[in-house]
Formats: sequence, C-alpha cells, structure tokens
Amino acid sequence: MSGGRPWFRTLALALGFAFLYIPIISLVVFSFNESRLVTVWGGFSTKWYGALLDNQQIIGAALLSLKIAAISATAAVVLGTLTGMALARFGPFRGRTMLSGMATAPLVMPEVITGLSLLLLFVTLEQLIGWPEGRGMTTIILAHVTFAMAFVTVIVQSRLAQFDESLEEAAQDLGARPAKVFFLVTLPIIFPALLSGWLLAFTLSLDDLVIASFVAGPGSSTLPMVVFSKVRLGVSPDINALATILIVVVAIGVAIAGVVMSRQQKIRDRDAQMALAANQQMIDSLKKG
Repeated sequence: MSGGRPWFRTLALALGFAFLYIPIISLVVFSFNESRLVTVWGGFSTKWYGALLDNQQIIGAALLSLKIAAISATAAVVLGTLTGMALARFGPFRGRTMLSGMATAPLVMPEVITGLSLLLLFVTLEQLIGWPEGRGMTTIILAHVTFAMAFVTVIVQSRLAQFDESLEEAAQDLGARPAKVFFLVTLPIIFPALLSGWLLAFTLSLDDLVIASFVAGPGSSTLPMVVFSKVRLGVSPDINALATILIVVVAIGVAIAGVVMSRQQKIRDRDAQMALAANQQMIDSLKKG
C-alpha cells in the first residue's frame, strides 16, 4: 500500500497540471490556426495576430486596462502599506477593530455587492457635490483601489509581523530619524512584500470584470469587458491571439519578479552573514582584550 502512494501522488499531480495547462496550451496552439473555426486546424498562420493589431477596439481597451491597473496597483500599495503598518505597529488603539474590518472586508465580500455599493456611492456623490462627473476611468480606478488595497494590507501586515524591530532600534540609536529609518531600513526589507502586493493588485485590476461593469461608463470599457462581449457571440481566433500575448507578458513579468526577489534575498543573506561575522570578530577581540 505504501509503495503505491508515490505513484498515486505523481498521477494526481500530473492530472492536476494537465487539467490546468492543457486548455492554455490548446489556446496558444489555435491562435496560430489558419481557419476561423477555433476547433478545426487549418494550418499554421499568424494572420490573426495581424488582425488583432488592426482591431482598434481591443487595442484601446487593452491600453486603458493597463493604465488603470498600473495606477490602481500603485495607489493600493501606498494605502495598503500605510494601513498594514498601522495595524501591525501601533498596537491597540481606538478604532482599530473598525479599521481592520473595513480594510479586509473586500476580501470576503462578493464582487457584485462591492460593485453595486460603489455605483450607488458614485451616483450619490455626483448628485451632492458634482464629482465624479459620470462613470469612467476615474471611477474604475477608485473601485479597483478599494478592493485591491485589502490584499496589499494583508500582505504587508503579515510581513511586518515577522519583522525584526531591533534593526530599526539600532538605526535610531545611531541617530537616524524615523523617516530615514523607514526608507533605509524598513522599506528595503519589506520591498519583496510590496512587490508581491503590487503584482497581485495589478493582476486583480487587469482581470476584473464584475466591478468594472458596474462603475464603467460609455467609452471606458476595459479589456475583460470587451473580451466578454465578444465571447458571448462565439470565440474568434483573434481572442486566442490576445490571450496568448497576455500569457507571454504575464510569464515574463513573473520571471522578472522572481529574479529580482531572488537577488534581494541573496543580498539580505550576505548582509546577515557579514553582520554575524563582524559581531563574532568583536566578541573575539573583547575576549582577547
């Protein structure tokens, strides 16, 4: 029985990966299909990539989605970092429970409820103060920051919970001010968490369909909204080409992020070893003295 378990785990792992990646591989393969029928192979061709580049609706929606995702992710990282530091560092304070609940509520709240509530909020604000004027890129960014900030807050808070505060105390003992301690000590250490939070927020914003459908207006359709409207009429080969390009871009981004985080981990390990060696030399010199 025990001898068969490794085979079972290997088989289960292979089936799991096949279930996940075979559809993606087939999508990439059929993006080079000559035929318009997505299920019938008609020969190798790259004409659908040319057709995709000529489709101004998709190109415009893709550029808009990338702009919204970049701005939303950056704002979510800034606000999520501040919220995470407040929850992780300041201890018990008045309103902590409310802040924690409001910051993490989008994690468990259905997207339909989030989108509907934000739509009602924007409509009410427009009637009261005249802003925002209609729905568009601004309302989509505000909505995406609202739910993406919750994910960044959790990531930063969990990283700060494992942070060695003696490093900051040592810097303060050497005369560094709190702002300098944050930028020279705290920020470099938690940077991998910030990078992970930014990538997650960027992906969530780029992938969102439900919330954007509620808060978007005429002329502000994001890429998922355009793709969904096209898929409802049937999958066309240019959609496969678009998906292939997105897969390549995401793979490159993940690889770059992995390399950056790996290099920073090596630098931290080297600095820690150097600090330990310096401390050991100091102890040895004191013993000799």
